Amino acid sequence: MALRKELLKSIWYAFTALDVEKSGKVSKSQLKVLSHNLYTVLHIPHDPVALEEHFRDDDDGPVSSQGYMPYLNKYILDKVEEGAFVKEHFDELCWTLTAKKNYRADSNGNSLLSNQDAFRLWCLFNFLSEDKYPLIMVLDEVEYLLKKLLGSMSLEMGLGELEELLALDAQAAQTSGGLSVWQFLELFNSGRCLRSVGRESLSMAIQEVYQELIQDILKQGYLWKRGHLRRNWAERWFQLQPSCLCYFASEECKEKRGTIPLDAHCCVEVLPDREGKRCMFCVKTASRTYEMSASDTRQRQEWTAAIQTAIRLQSEGKTSLHKDLKQKRREQREQRERRRVAKEEELLRLQQLQEEKERKLQELELLQEAQRQAERLLQEEEERRRNQHQELQQALEGQLREAEQARASMQAEMELKKEEAARQRQRIAELEEMQERLQEALQLEVKARRDEEAVRLAQTRLLEEEEEKLKQLMRLKEEQERYIERAQQEKEELQQEMALQSRSLQQAQQQLEEVRQNRQRADEDVEAAQRKLHQASTNVKHWNVQMNRLMHPIEPGDKRPTTGSFTGFQPSPLARRDSSLKRLTRWGSQGNRTLSANSSEQKSLNGGDETPIPASASQEDKLDPAPED
Repeated sequence: MALRKELLKSIWYAFTALDVEKSGKVSKSQLKVLSHNLYTVLHIPHDPVALEEHFRDDDDGPVSSQGYMPYLNKYILDKVEEGAFVKEHFDELCWTLTAKKNYRADSNGNSLLSNQDAFRLWCLFNFLSEDKYPLIMVLDEVEYLLKKLLGSMSLEMGLGELEELLALDAQAAQTSGGLSVWQFLELFNSGRCLRSVGRESLSMAIQEVYQELIQDILKQGYLWKRGHLRRNWAERWFQLQPSCLCYFASEECKEKRGTIPLDAHCCVEVLPDREGKRCMFCVKTASRTYEMSASDTRQRQEWTAAIQTAIRLQSEGKTSLHKDLKQKRREQREQRERRRVAKEEELLRLQQLQEEKERKLQELELLQEAQRQAERLLQEEEERRRNQHQELQQALEGQLREAEQARASMQAEMELKKEEAARQRQRIAELEEMQERLQEALQLEVKARRDEEAVRLAQTRLLEEEEEKLKQLMRLKEEQERYIERAQQEKEELQQEMALQSRSLQQAQQQLEEVRQNRQRADEDVEAAQRKLHQASTNVKHWNVQMNRLMHPIEPGDKRPTTGSFTGFQPSPLARRDSSLKRLTRWGSQGNRTLSANSSEQKSLNGGDETPIPASASQEDKLDPAPED
């Protein structure tokens, strides 16, 4: 039930923010978007088709808050599960909708509150406001919140200053019974409540109070904790809530290192100093004992008291300390209000008796007053006659004095008029003299204008001559441009011809390169032929030596056979070798002559270049005959 009331407060702000015309009604399309966002942020599964069907546009027009409440209760609030969503995200959604329309921070940056601080104060306002719509915060809760903020900054506000501050807003609070959230935020933005506090200090104080009241953080700070397995001491940032004691690696609360669950069976005890640690205490749970060390005795006392408070809340079945305190303050205000009403009723009865008594006394006094009044009327009439006579005499004396003063003023005015007339005559003479000077100046100006006209005519003639010269220059310029265009065209043609010649030159160079390559190949062939020729000549010389060595002189007794004498005669091997040597010599001389003829023919074909042509295969075979065994 408490969660439903808190959610309804934020949703009420979102609904009123969508009511642009302030008619108490919102269009169905806007309510559809609002419901979808509520489903999303509250993590409630829903059917988009059913949502679209429910808020389909028809002729019924916008929906009032009373018309939206049945759908809100049945499909959203009845399905909300505590702990299944992040309350801060839900508040941010509603704050975004209502702040866009209603909250206007100072555009010059002079406001003390940032957007995040304004959001947190808005959440604190919703938490401390009454359960009546439109939502207001009574002055007692404003005073309580101011004291909490000042206490978190280690400041104190005197009773007189606090009463003076609340008296400034008492007139605005009389009509509605308290302050609205926008008046509440304006109170902080104006700086009236915290005149000597900086923006950063105020932001830190708002964050601390927000964590304490909204997030139910009873206490937070650094403590030394002893490990369970390694038994070493490590400094951790602790946050105490009514249901658990969480500890983190640092105060940013990004890396959670563990949680100590608290219930009615837990207890906290103070431990003596040991192992170099002082101000020690322990938290005993059903499964484990946690040893911790504070920075000083005061911190230890505060931590043990806060943990005992959390354990007491768990034993009483309460989930939040400040919700319980808020309910107690509300009950105290209701008791004070009832006592005040009873006291007012008693005072009203006493006042009625007193009025009855006073009424009777007044009747007696009226009779006595009537008698005194008759006597007073006679005295007043006599006094009135005397006063009228004195007033008439004083009036006549005043009129006489006024007549004397008027005559003196008339004489003084006549003297002033005479002086004024003399000044006017002198002024007229000066004006006449000035008129004469002006006429002379006018004549001089007319003469100057005539001279100026003559000069202008001369300038006109000069301008016409200059214009004619300018036309001639333009014609010369056009001719020069045409000449430049022709020169440009000729230049382009020359460039094209040069490009053609360059391409022809490149082709000639390529042909020359091919001829050089052919010549190189021919030189290589000639060198190969010359090597073979040299080898052939070497072989010829060798065979000549062999022939000379093998030949023997014919003795006188030897007979030379005659050919044709006998049919079966065969020449001797020596004779055959001699004939073969002669043929070899003859073939070598013929090969040399053939090579020389081919070289001269190649020279004539190549234009005088000495490019030998290699001999044919038949000639190489002739030049290199195989020797006989």
